[in-house]
Amino acid sequence: MKKQRYVLDSYPLLAYFQDEPAADRVEQLLQAARGEQASLYLSLINLGEVAYIIERRHGQARWRAVQTLVDRWPVQVASIDRERVLNAAHLKAYQPVSYANAFAVALAQELDAPLVTGDSDCHKVEGLVQVLWLS
Repeated sequence: MKKQRYVLDSYPLLAYFQDEPAADRVEQLLQAARGEQASLYLSLINLGEVAYIIERRHGQARWRAVQTLVDRWPVQVASIDRERVLNAAHLKAYQPVSYANAFAVALAQELDAPLVTGDSDCHKVEGLVQVLWLS
């Protein structure tokens, strides 16, 4: 049986670490990945977005603590190469989403996986990828 793959944008991580209502659903996805029933992916660009948001709101020490936890998570951080950059740029050229979200959408397309988000911007890409809403 093939494991379900999911692509996380920054929203699930921020919801988890800020203890928002969606944190429980994120924990369920993490448990599924720990139990090898799911595979989770995150674009390096989205990780960078989480880094600057947490550091801006809570300071560098908090970001370092979060980074340590994320590094232990069963999440594969997808590197950035020319093809991914150009795919995200193409999406951004035609879709009204943030540049960081364009990377998450491009990765979801590449992996044929649902995008896990609660970012209302992503309503605009539902025709391009399946979206698993955290709300």
